[in-house]
Amino acid sequence: MATSSDEMTMKPSWRRFEDGEHVWEKLTDQIFNQDRSHKCPTYVHKTPPCQGSCPSGEDIRGWLQIVRGMEQPPQGMDWREYAFLRSTDANPFPSLMGRVCPAPCQDGCNRNELEDFVGINAVEQFIGDTAIANGYQFAPAPADTGKRIAIIGGGPAGLAAAYQLRRKGHGCTIFEANEGLGGMFRFGIPGYRVPRDKLDAEIQRILNLGLIEVKLKTRVGTDVSVEQLEQDYDAVLWALGCQSGRGLPVDGWKDTPNCVSGVAFLKAYNEGRMKFTAQKVVCVGGGDTSIDVVSVARRLGHITKHGQSELPESVIRDGYVAHDAATAAAAEGAEVTLTSLFTRDKMTASEHEVHDANREGVTVLDGVMPLEVIKDANGRATGLKVCDCTMTDGRPTAIAGTERVLAADLIVSAIGQGGDLTGLEGFDNGRGLIDADKFYQVPGKAGHFVAGDIIRPHLLTTAIGQAWVAADSIDAYVNHAENKRRPKVDVHHFDLLDKMTEAHLAPTPFVPAEQGDMRGTSDANFAIHNYEDRSSAEVIPHDELFLGHFNYVARNLRQEEVPTAEDVLGHFHERVIGLTEAEAINEAKRCMSCGLCFECDNCVIYCPQDAISRVDKKNRTTGRYVQTDYSRCIGCHICADVCPTGYIKMGLGE
Repeated sequence: MATSSDEMTMKPSWRRFEDGEHVWEKLTDQIFNQDRSHKCPTYVHKTPPCQGSCPSGEDIRGWLQIVRGMEQPPQGMDWREYAFLRSTDANPFPSLMGRVCPAPCQDGCNRNELEDFVGINAVEQFIGDTAIANGYQFAPAPADTGKRIAIIGGGPAGLAAAYQLRRKGHGCTIFEANEGLGGMFRFGIPGYRVPRDKLDAEIQRILNLGLIEVKLKTRVGTDVSVEQLEQDYDAVLWALGCQSGRGLPVDGWKDTPNCVSGVAFLKAYNEGRMKFTAQKVVCVGGGDTSIDVVSVARRLGHITKHGQSELPESVIRDGYVAHDAATAAAAEGAEVTLTSLFTRDKMTASEHEVHDANREGVTVLDGVMPLEVIKDANGRATGLKVCDCTMTDGRPTAIAGTERVLAADLIVSAIGQGGDLTGLEGFDNGRGLIDADKFYQVPGKAGHFVAGDIIRPHLLTTAIGQAWVAADSIDAYVNHAENKRRPKVDVHHFDLLDKMTEAHLAPTPFVPAEQGDMRGTSDANFAIHNYEDRSSAEVIPHDELFLGHFNYVARNLRQEEVPTAEDVLGHFHERVIGLTEAEAINEAKRCMSCGLCFECDNCVIYCPQDAISRVDKKNRTTGRYVQTDYSRCIGCHICADVCPTGYIKMGLGE
């Protein structure tokens, strides 16, 4: 859980030991404390919890270190481009995801134990916007392998998979049922949250890798058969997302014309067809989609006089009908209500999104369950009967005597999404979704793989991460290789050997005949000594850090242009105002670099034996800043105690 607002204003006070604590409680700690001969410092790399919490598996600590100026780029490369390349190793959409990702990485950030998390998505947005402004491109794709992969769906998962597959040399064809690429980025999220110029730029940068064919308005299962794909391509990736919304499971919902799904509502708006909505809109949800629905409804407003064809549901239900923009000019404010089964503190939408919706004039009713759609003689909904409820084991229980009717001209269900597997019934697992194994293969269907919401609707970042793993599996399949075992912590790890190679400090070749007896050496240059990489197996918790090193530093907050209820009508400006370069650098400096040295000099300063020293400048790089003279080390473990990042551990040695 992220830090509460109240705690953010408090100055930190952290101590490793409280007054009166002078006896080791555990026998192992006593033994460790008394050992003065065989435990010397070893540098142990672990995964930080921000990265461990990121479904895309981004090397967050890495690109924060680059932005702050700690990790240096290769000679001749600007640090801004280097940060872009590092961040996009996992996620090719930094500008978009920096805006809309709910940032589970920030919930996991160890700095929450001190004061307040690092604004990771704000720095990511800066990286992405800077890359677009400067025209940065991905490294050219390797030589064509001749393999061709069919990707069904051009949303976040499909595009991310195309990106990762091209980096392996394979060609791709994207089959997209809609008129444009982007999936939920384009058709599910309003433009004031995902600016379309940024979306187009990040999609085009992927297409610029070449050998990515795009077939729009082509639905696999009807326009193209599965058998044809199997004949024409070496593998197939199903990334078609969930484009159908779930209706409310209450009496009166089915076949009622002015009862629509949140997915259909947002698609009609994002396609530019729906220019206004109803006078009284009730949306049932509590997640991000419902917030987008009510925010859009408040911005569009309603018109008082309209014909049957201009009713909002006529546009939502018919993909070819559009409102007249001139008519929309007469729009007035709409009364918009959002209901949620869960209380506000348990709603899946982020707290600040709910707060913004309130500011924009949305009435939020939490702890409320729908009971029945109330209809008039013509079969149109006129209201939604609801009552207060309590939640037990994820199920609502009605509270007697709290029933009432919310007047409504349009009722929107934003309680979940499903896939449209028309013509693809052989892949349907019975729930309108496609099953996947741990390698994102479709069980029982060789050559078929799957990623994204069609497995289970979740976050955009989840779809991007699944696409990366699926691309690895596809690469193994087309090369007739076994799938490699996925690590316990399955993310894009910092690799010290790669970094040393990049800095022209790679170890020299090991020739046994020339080296002789090298047992116990810490001087030879044929290996990386005094270092252990546990990043694929362990995430470093806050209690392995020396939090007393860090001072209180307020977060550099992004500004947001959130309209008031009086100003919201017709307000379609982007809400999030990105950090300046100076603010992004300062925010990156708040990163505590959990699990990797950030060159604070504590170990050098506090070592009583002068056993620890800085590596010579010409041999220094990220993760190789200090070294230990074991002939001087007495195993006092002071260096490990004062290491802020938990990078120093006491290991056996002479």
